[in-house]
Amino acid sequence: MSRFIDRVVLHVSAGKGGNGCSSVHREKFKPLGGPDGGNGGQGGGVVFVVDSNVHTLLDFHFSSHAKAGNGTQGMGGNREGANGEDLILKVPDGTVVLDKKGNVLADMIGEGTRFDAAPGGRGGLGNAALASKARRAPGFALLGEEGIERELVLELKSVADVGLVGFPSAGKSSLVSVLSAAKPKIADYPFTTLVPNLGVVSSGDTTFTVADVPGLIPGASQGRGLGLDFLRHLERCAVLAHVVDCATLDPGRDPISDVDALEAELAAYKPALSGDASLGDLADRPRIVVLNKADIPEGAELAEMVTAEFESRGWPVFTISAVTRAGLKPLTFALAKLVEDYRTAHPAPEPRRQVLRPVAKNDDSFKVVKDPDIPDGFIVRGTRPERWVRQTQFTNDEAVGYLADRLARLGVEDALIKAGAQPGASVTIGDVSFDWEPQTPAGVEITMTGRGTDARLDQVERIGASERKHARQVRRGLDSEQE
Repeated sequence: MSRFIDRVVLHVSAGKGGNGCSSVHREKFKPLGGPDGGNGGQGGGVVFVVDSNVHTLLDFHFSSHAKAGNGTQGMGGNREGANGEDLILKVPDGTVVLDKKGNVLADMIGEGTRFDAAPGGRGGLGNAALASKARRAPGFALLGEEGIERELVLELKSVADVGLVGFPSAGKSSLVSVLSAAKPKIADYPFTTLVPNLGVVSSGDTTFTVADVPGLIPGASQGRGLGLDFLRHLERCAVLAHVVDCATLDPGRDPISDVDALEAELAAYKPALSGDASLGDLADRPRIVVLNKADIPEGAELAEMVTAEFESRGWPVFTISAVTRAGLKPLTFALAKLVEDYRTAHPAPEPRRQVLRPVAKNDDSFKVVKDPDIPDGFIVRGTRPERWVRQTQFTNDEAVGYLADRLARLGVEDALIKAGAQPGASVTIGDVSFDWEPQTPAGVEITMTGRGTDARLDQVERIGASERKHARQVRRGLDSEQE
């Protein structure tokens, strides 16, 4: 049996960018061919697309992790790696994408609407792209970056023309079943309907959709019953129809008090979306009152008594019986006219263009702060320094020297000196910690040496990588002084 899922938490991961290639052209009788390492491919992104053939978020309920393809590594001969394949995730019309803090990232309305949920990682540059006057044949390449990982919340807000509201067992599901070909579960106990039911209704040349929203009781807008979970399905309904049980046996209820209670809940509910995404407050929507169960003598009598009261509020009133189907035709025509009036005033939404709202900030900015975990240590935070560290292959001295030049040009060395860093101090950038050596003349004219090496790093008494790792572990109490 198909399940209706209208809210899921989804973990998306974009693909990793491919590493750049370090290669030198070699051909017989052609010496000094120069670097020809290609760039790595871009990682694939995760993209949501509205598809009219998808009606629920059920697939994401059972598969809550989605990952795009990785880019491939660059190759010699200036051949770039292949880009990773984008992961296209199809979602129903009316899906809202939120971050884990509840901020709305995208309101997806209209067939074909796209939203780039997670961009892929950048591919690393090959040594052909890194060649310069100082480094004519670099013996290194840059690593590809990891793709963005995000935790997203998907909420489905049904795109229906008419929303049926009413107390449990008022006959909403029965009305949907007789107006359309939908076959919802119907029983004689409260809260039979646990999910919204949608049906397609045809009236003359007009075709529209009807949705019944279950679980609306006093206090629904504050989370009582099922109301808070499903009130959002009314946000995009053009017309609201009160389905009233005129034959209820509850002594504390009557049609007028039922409608007043539900009106209070609709007025109290505040849509999460902005005005351009929904149709305004629920209290402002056109109303129609459906007095149901008129096939019972007491119900017909009560319906006749309250009709004048509802008409005095300016609402059309229809007395029907979902069992005998009496009064359904006038009701259908009235609903069709209200829907047509709305469509005339509001043309069908076109697929929305994706609007990018980048946060304005200086990409060159960074800051140096004290490391709270390491005495006399420092942490460098900034978009560029952290990205450059992720791109660096630390087993290659020439790549490390290139990183030192980039950091020096950005002003990181000067900032560390101003912050009081001493030689040998632990400096952390991103996920990498290293011992700062200010005597290394970064940014000066480079003495050409063998590929993959940097003469400046040999001018200092520099311990090996394994020894540096052991020293850091000793400082952090992860290892003993003894080898």
